[in-house]
Amino acid sequence: MDKYLIRKPRTQDSSPVQDSSSSSKRIRVDFNLENLPSDAGLRQKISYYHPNNHDEIRSHYLTKGPCQPVHEFPVSNFSRKPRRFRSDWYVGRKWLEYSIDKDAAFCFYYYLFGQDVGKQGGGETFVTKGFKLWNQLVKLDSHVRGVNSAHNQAVKKVKQSNQENFEYQVQLNAIIDCIRFLLCRGLAFRGYDESQGSSDKENFLQLLQFLGDHNESIKEVLQNVSKNCKLTHSDIQKNIVNAIARETSKVIIKDLDNGFFLILVDESHDISVKEQMTLVLRYVNKKGIIIKWFLGIVHVASTTALSLKYAIECLLCEHNLSLSNLHGLGYDGASNMQGDINGLKTLILKENKLAFYVHFFAHQLQLTLVAIAKNHIIIAEFFYMVSNLVTVVGGSCKRRDALQNAQFAKIKEDLENGVRRSGQCLNQETNLKRLGDTRWGSYYETILNLILMFSAVVDVLEVIEEDGISDQKVEARSIMRPILSFEFVFALNLMKNILEITNKLSIALQKKKNQDIVNVMDLVKVSKQRLQVMRDDEWESLLISGRPRRNTLQNTNLHHYHVELFYIVIDMQLQELNNRFLRRIPICYFVCLA
Repeated sequence: MDKYLIRKPRTQDSSPVQDSSSSSKRIRVDFNLENLPSDAGLRQKISYYHPNNHDEIRSHYLTKGPCQPVHEFPVSNFSRKPRRFRSDWYVGRKWLEYSIDKDAAFCFYYYLFGQDVGKQGGGETFVTKGFKLWNQLVKLDSHVRGVNSAHNQAVKKVKQSNQENFEYQVQLNAIIDCIRFLLCRGLAFRGYDESQGSSDKENFLQLLQFLGDHNESIKEVLQNVSKNCKLTHSDIQKNIVNAIARETSKVIIKDLDNGFFLILVDESHDISVKEQMTLVLRYVNKKGIIIKWFLGIVHVASTTALSLKYAIECLLCEHNLSLSNLHGLGYDGASNMQGDINGLKTLILKENKLAFYVHFFAHQLQLTLVAIAKNHIIIAEFFYMVSNLVTVVGGSCKRRDALQNAQFAKIKEDLENGVRRSGQCLNQETNLKRLGDTRWGSYYETILNLILMFSAVVDVLEVIEEDGISDQKVEARSIMRPILSFEFVFALNLMKNILEITNKLSIALQKKKNQDIVNVMDLVKVSKQRLQVMRDDEWESLLISGRPRRNTLQNTNLHHYHVELFYIVIDMQLQELNNRFLRRIPICYFVCLA
C-alpha cells in the first residue's frame, strides 16, 4: 500500500483546521458570559463557540432578551427619500433587534437557533449582515413567512428551550427545598436502594416524591423530565449542599461586618473514624442580639494543639476573618485544648492577648465528674463492669423483656409487703441505658437505674448462666462475681451519691438562658460544699448502705475503702471543681455560655 500512497509527514507546529461543518473539530473559545456583547451587530455566531457552550450562551441571551434600544436612529436615503429604523416596529415583533453599531435589524430567535437552517428567510441577512432596507417594511415581515418557515422553526426551539428552563427551575427549586428540609433536621440523604421502583429509597427521594404528590406542577415536571436530567444524582446533591453552605457562609460574614467575634471549638471523629474539628462563630449583631452560627467542619490529621490552631486559621482565612478580631475562645476542656504550656489557648493568646479563654462549662462538668473519677483504677474498673453489664443484660430484646418482667415481679412483691408505696409517678418502668460521654446525665441515670433494678439484674444473669449457650454462660458468670462483691457495690453507691450532688448543677449548665449565670455559680458553690460535707460526715452512711461480705472490716480494708477510695475520689472531684470553677468569670462568658 505504501508504494501507491505518498504519506504527508506530520509537522510539530501544524495547527488544526477549523471545519464549520464538523463540531467535533471545533476549537474551544474562552469567553465570559458577562462580556458577551449585547449589540446584535457585534455578536459572534453561535457556531463560532464550542458546542459544549452553546446551551449556556443561548440561556444567557434568552435571560437578557432581545436588544431593542430606543434612541435617535440615523437617516438613510432610499430613492431620494429619507428613511430610518423606527422604534414602534418593535411592537408585535419580539424577535426584532436593532444594532446601533451597524444601523441594521436582526432576528433574535434566528440568531439563537437558526444558524443550521441554511439561507431560508434571509438567514444570513438577519444573523450576520443585518437588514437595512427601511423603505421595504414588507420584506421585514416576509422574514417570518409560513408555519414551517425557518424563522418559525427557530421560534419553536425558543419556546421549547423556555419550557425546558421552566421545568428545570421547578425541578431544581423542589430539590433545593427537599435538601434544605433534610439539612435543617439533620436527616441522612442516602438510602439502601435508590432505584425508581424501590420501597427503601433514601430520605431525599422519598421527600421529593411526597412533594410531587402534593403539587401538580412539580409532579408533571418530575414525570415528564428525561432520565438524564433528573438532578437526583448524589454528586448533584453534594454540589447543591456545597452551594447552600457557601451562600449561608456569605450571609454570616456579611452580618458580622468585620466585627469582633468568639469561637467555640470541638473535635470528634465521623463515621469513617476521621478526626474532624467543628467551629461555631458567636458575635453580637448591630441590633445587639447574640448570634451563634455553625461556620464549618474541617478534617484534621491530628488533634494536637498546633494542628488544631492551623486548622482554625485556615478556616477563618477562608472566610476572610482575622485572629485580630477574635475576643473569646470556648473549648471542651480536654488536655489538648486547655494545656497551660502547649495548649491551643496558649498558642492563640500569644498572637492575640484579647482572646479570653472561657470554659465550656457544661462539657467541663461532664469531664470533671466522670473522666477525673476514672483516674482512680477502682472507679475505672467499676465503669468498665457497668458498661459490660448493660451490654450483656440488654444485649437482646429477649433479655430486656426478661429484665422488665423480673423488675415487675420485684415491684409487685414489694407493694404486697408494704416496702414500696403506690401512687402517681411512682414505680415507673425503667431500663438500663448505655453510658455515653456526650449524653448529659447518662452516667447518673444508668447508675440510679442499676440500683433500682439490681435484684432483677442479678436474676437475669442467673437465668443466662443456667440456660444460655456456652459463650453467654461465660459472660454472665464473669460479670456475676464482681458485681456481687462489696467493692463494686461500694463504688456503685459512692458514684451515685457524687453524681446526685451535682445533678442539679449539670442541668443548670445545659440551659441556654444567660440570666442563669448567677444561679449556676451558686450551684457550683453548693456542690463543692455538699461534696465536702459528704467527705467529712457521710462515710458511715455510705458504709451502711453497702453490703459487706462479713460483719466487720479489717483495718487494712477500712483504710483501703475509707482513705484510698472514699477520700481520694471525693478529693479529686473537689480539686478539679476548684481548679476549673473557682476562677473569676470574664464578661465574655455571658456570650459563650452554651
